[in-house]
Amino acid sequence: MKETGKGPAILRINNEKRVMAALRRQQCTTRQDLARQLTLSKNTVSLIIDDLIASGMVEEQGPLSSSGAGRRKIRIALRPERRLSAGIMIERQRVHLRVCDYFSQVLEERTWKTETQDPAALLRELGELCQQLVERYPSLIGIALGFPGIIDPLRGWMHHSSHLGWQDIDLLTPLQSKTSVPLLVMNSVKAAALLAVQTLQLSSSGNHFYLRVGEGVGGAMVVNNAVYTGSSWTAGEVGHLCVEASGPICSCGRAGCLEMMISQPAIQKALSQRQPGLTWATRLTAPDAMNVVMIKAGTYLGHALGQIVLLLNPGDIIVDCPWNQSAAFVKAVQKGVEQSALSFTLQHTKLHFIPESIDPANGLALGVIENSERPAFVMNSVVAEGE
Repeated sequence: MKETGKGPAILRINNEKRVMAALRRQQCTTRQDLARQLTLSKNTVSLIIDDLIASGMVEEQGPLSSSGAGRRKIRIALRPERRLSAGIMIERQRVHLRVCDYFSQVLEERTWKTETQDPAALLRELGELCQQLVERYPSLIGIALGFPGIIDPLRGWMHHSSHLGWQDIDLLTPLQSKTSVPLLVMNSVKAAALLAVQTLQLSSSGNHFYLRVGEGVGGAMVVNNAVYTGSSWTAGEVGHLCVEASGPICSCGRAGCLEMMISQPAIQKALSQRQPGLTWATRLTAPDAMNVVMIKAGTYLGHALGQIVLLLNPGDIIVDCPWNQSAAFVKAVQKGVEQSALSFTLQHTKLHFIPESIDPANGLALGVIENSERPAFVMNSVVAEGE
């Protein structure tokens, strides 16, 4: 890992990171307001802003209008095109690419089919992609790669992925030699959690639980704008909470996991059993059958979230699920949580049923940006040496 210096040098670096993070969230502010918000001296902030202006990262946009006496404040803003990030999400037989500016606006997006059974072959393909991105985008500050499964982000190591059929794979080493920018390796759902918190404009100092339903069911706890992974990188694996003891056998070998009851394949199977030929796309042709399935799925999820409320006490729970469009599902989830959690705790937890699914590839790109803003000693422990 690189040495970033000690004492005053680290303090200066970390103050600059704090300024960058504040500018990104506010997009337009003043030196005086930044100093007050960050509890830094006006001189410290001015010196940092002057350096950022000289490097082209920040621009002055003119004085604020003021009717009072004294020197008028000058608006300052980041130039988001000067720092770009990339997110590459891998799922079974498919790769998703997003390149974003510093405000998470998408500059390039692509999705393509590819073979994912052979880890070595796919990592070679990803290495070539990383090389191409660095050549095409000189302002790229990092690339994050997201995989389904149990990922150790410090080592860049996949312990297991049932969706890809991979076991004990070194993801980072084959890619490091292919690029000159820092690399991150993350679980895809945990990356999506970061973007969900930003999209809903939730407190960066709070704690939030994100749940995603797709081919599987996953979750992540975001604390102080960072994903909590736990001691064995499985924190947030809500999909493997048992909600039906007599339910079908899950890929993990246990019966009745939440994933087996509310994932997309599980709901499709339930709809077909209720009425042959019925799908989520044709739900309006059989609303009664659909409501029965949605109420059952919502009840399962509500009881699982009740356990999350009791164990983790999050301030917010974000449900990212295709069934959010169903009023019966949402109502059943809310009722299930109320039945499973203490009322006092639930009074301090807000449920969010987001209407549009979060793109994990965008979340990966955001992960690069937020990682670059963390204190230097933290960043050096999680960013791969690539500079």
